[in-house]
Amino acid sequence: MSGSSPAPADVARTPGAQLVSALTGSGQTVACAESLTAGLVAATIADTPGASVVLLGGVVAYAAEVKTLLLDVPDELIARVGTVDPAVAVAMAEGVRRRLGATWGLSTTGVAGPGPSEGKPAGTVHVAVAGPGGTVTRPLQLNGTRGQIRSATVEAVLRLAVGRVGATTQTPAPPSEARGTVGLSGHPGGGSASDRTTPAT
Repeated sequence: MSGSSPAPADVARTPGAQLVSALTGSGQTVACAESLTAGLVAATIADTPGASVVLLGGVVAYAAEVKTLLLDVPDELIARVGTVDPAVAVAMAEGVRRRLGATWGLSTTGVAGPGPSEGKPAGTVHVAVAGPGGTVTRPLQLNGTRGQIRSATVEAVLRLAVGRVGATTQTPAPPSEARGTVGLSGHPGGGSASDRTTPAT
């Protein structure tokens, strides 16, 4: 029998479903700040039944001024580094976490293509996850069409979030306490041997 809908077991293995399950089991919540993905991260989480228990909401911040006004990304930071930068991803994740009062904040910023933006080639992406133990950032260099780059970005930030939630669910903290930063490099899903962690202060 043919059909496009995935089997229930396949849905349960998706990063979005895994994140919903982990957050539900620990009584935690998530909020999303999205630039190039324009709401796809939140929509992917919402595809999982029961997502309303954990997904508080999101901000689509395509324009620089929206990042500043709604997510508290500093004007001077954007003036200095532009919008496609790991520090901006960090500020977006921490801003949406704080503004919506979520346990976790996820963010995406980058160049979906097909051409360059701000001097950065298409596929240059930064994702971040802010949580009780600090903020994790990961640079990505993706290939493909505009749609493929956006989809790969969604999967990358969700996989990063699943890993972080699994590592810190035993020590939740209020949103105002998440200020540490972690710089991660490597493939989109999961950490690498070079991962470095700076605890929240």
